[in-house]
Amino acid sequence: MIAEGSVLELERVVKHYRGGGGEEVFAVDGVDLAVAAGEMVALHGPSGSGKTTLLKLASALLKADGGLIRFEGVDLSGFSEQRASDYLLRDVGFVYQSARLMPKVSALENASIKLLLGGVPRGEAQAQALEWLERLGLAGREDRPPERLSGGERQRVAIARALSGDPKLILADEPTGNLDSARSREIVALLGEVAHERGAGVLLVTHDTEAAQLADHVFTLRDGELHREVGVDVIL
Repeated sequence: MIAEGSVLELERVVKHYRGGGGEEVFAVDGVDLAVAAGEMVALHGPSGSGKTTLLKLASALLKADGGLIRFEGVDLSGFSEQRASDYLLRDVGFVYQSARLMPKVSALENASIKLLLGGVPRGEAQAQALEWLERLGLAGREDRPPERLSGGERQRVAIARALSGDPKLILADEPTGNLDSARSREIVALLGEVAHERGAGVLLVTHDTEAAQLADHVFTLRDGELHREVGVDVIL
């Protein structure tokens, strides 16, 4: 049954691999999770617990071995290769662990590339991207290539790229890994604001337990299994 207002819903989702010794490893093991429009859900847990795998499943970069994953009520398993590509380009804003920026081109070009690939005219795409760069504290650095930016600045360019185009679902995989604690909380708070202001669903993976408390709901993933944290839900 689809939860009312859900942007993303996972129902008994399973993803397994073969380990180095031939054993079956369940990276995601029977996960149920819903992310509603206008809310941020935080997911944390130790390395290797399945967090990144879960995000890749939600983005259609991986296919589940069992269960259902729905975006706005539509089962991702029915997506063609082209529809999956369009979904990731237009509906999803994915913040990867590493910035994945194009070298030797400006921060503005990097932040606007997803919109340009989606057919948005260059002037409009760059205006949207510049708005996010400025909101992320990069005003005056939009002409700098990645080689002239710090690690934290490169990560903020990647976040601007993900947010440009007002995606309905934002999947953020350790988006603050290269930022100091103060900037980390600012970025996580911004993701929460984006959810509430623009009606997007945000699924945030983070090791930072303090940053996670800024989310509306917090879960822990251990050995592929999801556990809700009691008494920590916060409404921004």
